[in-house]
Amino acid sequence: MNLSVTLGSVKLANPILVASGTFGYAKEAARLIDVSRLGAIVPKTITVEPRPGNPAPRTAEATAGLLNAIGLDNDGLDNFVTSKLPYLRLLGAPIIVSIAAKKLSDCQILAERLNDQDGVVAIELNVSCPNVSGGVDFGVDPRLCEKMTAELRKYLTKPFSVKLSPNVTKIADIAKAAEAGGADMISAINTCYGLAVDWRRRRARLGNGCGGFSGPAIKPIALRCVWQIAQAVKLPVIGIGGIASVDDVMDFLVAGASAVQIGTANFYRPTVTMEILDELPRVMEAERIESLSDVVGTLQL
Repeated sequence: MNLSVTLGSVKLANPILVASGTFGYAKEAARLIDVSRLGAIVPKTITVEPRPGNPAPRTAEATAGLLNAIGLDNDGLDNFVTSKLPYLRLLGAPIIVSIAAKKLSDCQILAERLNDQDGVVAIELNVSCPNVSGGVDFGVDPRLCEKMTAELRKYLTKPFSVKLSPNVTKIADIAKAAEAGGADMISAINTCYGLAVDWRRRRARLGNGCGGFSGPAIKPIALRCVWQIAQAVKLPVIGIGGIASVDDVMDFLVAGASAVQIGTANFYRPTVTMEILDELPRVMEAERIESLSDVVGTLQL
């Protein structure tokens, strides 16, 4: 059985990746799972300059999911390259670096610093975080998305994905814009914009007010987005949203994803990726699937 997947020019041993923002820089997870078994690690999103993030509280549980308003809290590009990346290289899994740019000129800085970094097989351009101002504009307007994608393509030699938001009218139009701008793949989806309140105090439960909703409840939305994107573009799609079992993985592959990212499930079941990797071969054998690529995009409506 062949678990390997191809994302443009990137070949991974299997389709099980971990989503940015849910795995930190892998230090905590490395004590619990064999990180080297993962198809790839997507560490926390980095920006050119350090960001303090949003005020606390930054997370709130909700029915069948989690709201967060972290605000891309990170130590910046320089710190990532000098302090975080050397450790990530030791773990034995390919690295897909998640980046966010608040303005077009950030693209050149990020690209030129990451182009020659060993162990980094691809970049994921996050244009869809709902908890920051500025950068999210590039993920909701097709023209701006194409413009930023083209700007990154101009300077980046590594393949890259564009991570899209579900908080748009037609996600397929944004995917087409990313394709036109030169993206190699599409990641979908980021979190859904939501609000949790403490009605007794008449206050929002997040310090930032609204935040990004993730977890099992958003899976149907994510599946719909992945299917629509796969119908609209020729690029490989990485599915994200509510994935917590091997059946969830297969649902996304059938809907058109070539790989998936596990996100919120890492918080409440840290061994979820290993469980899925153990179960995938058994499911393939039971269903007589020789290669996972054979089931990608086979959904019939």
